[in-house]
Amino acid sequence: MVMNKRCIYCKIEIPQESVIDFCSRCGIGVWGEKMFNAIVKNMEEARSKGDLVSTNIGDNSREHNSS
Repeated sequence: MVMNKRCIYCKIEIPQESVIDFCSRCGIGVWGEKMFNAIVKNMEEARSKGDLVSTNIGDNSREHNSS
């Protein structure tokens, strides 16, 4: 069963491949546009380097590591 990824603030559905656990509307509302863009950029760079660990509860990657 695939769980939909949702914004931690407003619960709207967000893309499964998103590097952040919140929607852009909430992210900009919380941190402002400039800081939000910096967060997304840094998270995307971390993912491309393999340094990003997924913490979203809906993430099923734990199932792959349970052997």
